[in-house]
Amino acid sequence: MRFSVVLAGLLGALIGFGGTIALAISALQAMGADQAQVSSGVTAICLSLAATTAFLSIRYRQPIVTAWSSAGCALLAATHGVDIHQAVGMFLVTGLLVLITGAIRPVANLVLKIPPTLAAAMLAGVLLHFNIQIFQSAVGAPALVYPLVAAFFVFRLFNPALAVVLVLALGVVLSWALGLIAPIETTAQLSTVGWISPSLDLPMLIGIGLPFYLVSMASQNLAGFAVLRTYGYVPPSRPILGILGVASLLSAPFAASTTNLAAITASICAGHESHPDPQKRWLSGPFYALGYVVFGAFGASLVSLFGAMPPALVAAVAGLALFGPLTNAFSTALSRENERLPAILTFVITASGITIFTVSSAFWGLLAGIVVIGLQHVEQRVRRRSPIPQPEIPQPGSTRPDADRPAR
Repeated sequence: MRFSVVLAGLLGALIGFGGTIALAISALQAMGADQAQVSSGVTAICLSLAATTAFLSIRYRQPIVTAWSSAGCALLAATHGVDIHQAVGMFLVTGLLVLITGAIRPVANLVLKIPPTLAAAMLAGVLLHFNIQIFQSAVGAPALVYPLVAAFFVFRLFNPALAVVLVLALGVVLSWALGLIAPIETTAQLSTVGWISPSLDLPMLIGIGLPFYLVSMASQNLAGFAVLRTYGYVPPSRPILGILGVASLLSAPFAASTTNLAAITASICAGHESHPDPQKRWLSGPFYALGYVVFGAFGASLVSLFGAMPPALVAAVAGLALFGPLTNAFSTALSRENERLPAILTFVITASGITIFTVSSAFWGLLAGIVVIGLQHVEQRVRRRSPIPQPEIPQPGSTRPDADRPAR
């Protein structure tokens, strides 16, 4: 076995975990989870990713790796008024929707009919809050945040995939040097998971759960399939979605976010650097899974470590990790000229953070964009059916004053 396969799997797990763990913790904390519940959620999702990656990569002999939804976590972290029990209920329903999407073809077709420009605009509206928060957090800790921002763009010149992980490591060193690290409450220990009773709230499921499902499908699952196809693989989409749905249902009661296909880190395992032979790149999957087993085993200690970090560091790392997704979201949202206005409307409403009938702005932004696109389609149909006025052709013997005037 080539060492490059081992390295690709472990590096993919490190980048996936280190680059977005701050965002995942912020999402759970925004739901009101205490430290034990945050530890449970991190541990459960890591174990879910390890199990699904190992099974899918071995079963289908393809480098199929999984991840939590960065966009979904961003949506949750920007949400207020939802407790952890409602969040668990939403995770359960989202897992069920993913399972239904894989099991019932018409449902999958319906999801695919949502214009990608609107889904991307909704995602951009959700992510914008975190990018702005980078510089808001710099007000209280300029000596920490501004060097991290500068380092991020320098690191990207040499290795974009590792940039966020390197910034996180640099941030820990800077925080220690500036005396911003609080005492760590616990020592290194194996993690445990705890059951959290779900609570189902219909307005929350519509206003947050549905957008969470849609952005996770668009930014993770559909993108993950696209990455695999780019490298010449033909992943069985419906069985994979079914397995992801079952894994999400099993892990949700422990505060784990939904299990999805990886998009960015998938390119590390599926690329040429993993193995020259595409038929052997699937071997990176088990090592990717091994990395998440280690992260899951020490999830409580990692959560405790992040809890000791200054809030400005967590905000900066989360925001910098989302610069790439935000750029891609804007690019997709504005890619079709005739859908730019609906996309901008979706973005503005989503970014506004308004709540109507206890339903969040992400839902209303998407709905408004769909309505405007629908109106545009109606207007186009009316134009096609309207008779086109024909130019008047003079008849012989016309009485028009210029009818017999010779042409110049």
